[in-house]
Amino acid sequence: MPHVAHSDDPAARRESTSVRRPPQSRDGRRRDGSLLRDLPGDPRDLPGGPHDSDLLDDDPGPRDACGVFGVWAPGEDVANLTYYGLYALQHRGQEAAGMAVGDGRTVVVFKELGLVAQVFDEITLSSLSGHVAVGHTRYSTTGSSTWENAQPSYRTAGFGGPIALGHNGNLTNIVELAGSLGDSVGGQGATTDSDLITAMLAAHPGPTLVDAALDVLPRLAGAFSLAFADASTLYAARDPHGIHPLVLGRLDDRPEGAWIVASETAALDIVGARFVREIEPGEFVVIDADGPRSLTFAQADRHVCLFEYVYLARPDTSIGGRSVHATRVEVGRRLAREAPAEADLVIPVPQSGVPAAVGFAEASGIPFGEGLVKNSYVGRTFIQPSQTIRQRGIRLKLNPLRDVIEGRRLVVVDDSIVRGNTQRALVRMLREAGATEVHVRISSPPVRWPCFYGIDFATRDELIASGLGVEDIRRSLGADSLAYVSLDELVEASGQPADALCRACFDGVYPVPLADADKLGKYRLEPFGPQTTEEVIAQALRERVTLGMNGADPSPDNHDLDVEPVPREPARDVAVAHANGTRANGTTANGTAANGARADAVPVDGAPADGVPTNGAATNGAATNGMTANGVAVDGAPLGSARW
Repeated sequence: MPHVAHSDDPAARRESTSVRRPPQSRDGRRRDGSLLRDLPGDPRDLPGGPHDSDLLDDDPGPRDACGVFGVWAPGEDVANLTYYGLYALQHRGQEAAGMAVGDGRTVVVFKELGLVAQVFDEITLSSLSGHVAVGHTRYSTTGSSTWENAQPSYRTAGFGGPIALGHNGNLTNIVELAGSLGDSVGGQGATTDSDLITAMLAAHPGPTLVDAALDVLPRLAGAFSLAFADASTLYAARDPHGIHPLVLGRLDDRPEGAWIVASETAALDIVGARFVREIEPGEFVVIDADGPRSLTFAQADRHVCLFEYVYLARPDTSIGGRSVHATRVEVGRRLAREAPAEADLVIPVPQSGVPAAVGFAEASGIPFGEGLVKNSYVGRTFIQPSQTIRQRGIRLKLNPLRDVIEGRRLVVVDDSIVRGNTQRALVRMLREAGATEVHVRISSPPVRWPCFYGIDFATRDELIASGLGVEDIRRSLGADSLAYVSLDELVEASGQPADALCRACFDGVYPVPLADADKLGKYRLEPFGPQTTEEVIAQALRERVTLGMNGADPSPDNHDLDVEPVPREPARDVAVAHANGTRANGTTANGTAANGARADAVPVDGAPADGVPTNGAATNGAATNGMTANGVAVDGAPLGSARW
């Protein structure tokens, strides 16, 4: 039985290529005045959207590293499939999005800071043609939130051909791995473990990417669910512990075969694919015209992240054959039996607290009700509110239904407590709305330990449960009582064997050995250590990296900057690399063109090469000012793709 802390409980005890950067402005419009892509609803409305601790700007809750999506489908519009797959995985990362598309000869990479619907539009997607694609949504757990660190990461392999890679998870031995690569690290300006994996694959002698992967993958420690591709083939791999999910699906209406890999089964549902099976821990899958081929690079030792069931995954996803929604409802039932409360109404903290609240109401017999209204369309803003408004900022995103709450004793169900700031503000707000009692129930055990496998929890010093017992936390929140579900009951509800789950954030037992603490920081690949959010954003703006805002939150902490947009620079800074050569900083392998001029008769933003006119005039398939050639767009069409 868990200890339930009550306000009147005296016995309560203390428990211890190149890249297009789409031109966008801060008002949600591109610089040509067109609106960002508009889809029904909003990514923040999706089940399992951004964590409810984000309701307070100074209390970011647990956030996942990212979501990955890959497709191999000749004859299909793989860019659109990837777009909708990423839209379904938006909850796994809201800092940046990108995709890479291969057509058998070249690979184009397009990425940007912002939400999926802000990064991509019809013009962009129409320029990404091919039969294989890899997509990614990012929340940073290694490396700063900068454009360079957005994914897919990309390199040109020494044995020939491009590699584009998306990664969900976190490596724990990257300092050691980076040291073995030397100058090959950071060649693209990125400081992530994902780019490190890509660099290792590209630096391998080959002779094929399969050979490289089978040598590199066993050397990686930590959590990694990977989807990567070259110009013609899709690859997927999952770490030997299978810490984060990765699934294989198929589009059955394509006789020649169409295969998909994704972080969650819900993404398969969204694009109309059939779930085939999970990618097994320690498995490496190759998908091409011969269909999927399975290879094993390490012996499986399954430890699936238990927090996927608590919060990270969408409720309409299944993990290990168990519905996430069913798990959360069952946790609520068990919580009601372990920690009953005398109350008039059970209300959830929307949206992640809803399934557990339903289960709590079912088991307790207390009516379920919606007592809080969430505004899903309020995101970060560049307008700095006054201190008074900031202190009451939770009301921007949550507001109580006074006629439902007033005069009632409430059970408030939430999925977890990280720092406690959000729950403290909620309790105060509910009392102000007339609640006579507020009993807080949490559908996970106390989070006492940070995660090193891909969830950006606070440091241990910031985790409220790492230094306070349940009664101390209750007093801090101002609740009448507080209780968490026990770890044993949560494990039982998941339907998985206890020894097949990673429970480290709850019990401190890490299935993958950890290096020294000073080698496990989020910014450990950055040469000058961590930067503040202000420094990161200011630097990004100086480098013409747009923030892609309109509600997006590209950084893990919560300081708004009131900054002016940087004037657009000439398109000569867009690098284009071909399969038979490379180009960077204005120089091509097939000729030299710099400072506004390109070789191969490709004009750049008013600076012609070899006498080729600009302003819409095209020669040899190259055009500017909104014209595209073979999917390569310059000035007015999407910028920033990487083409090999």
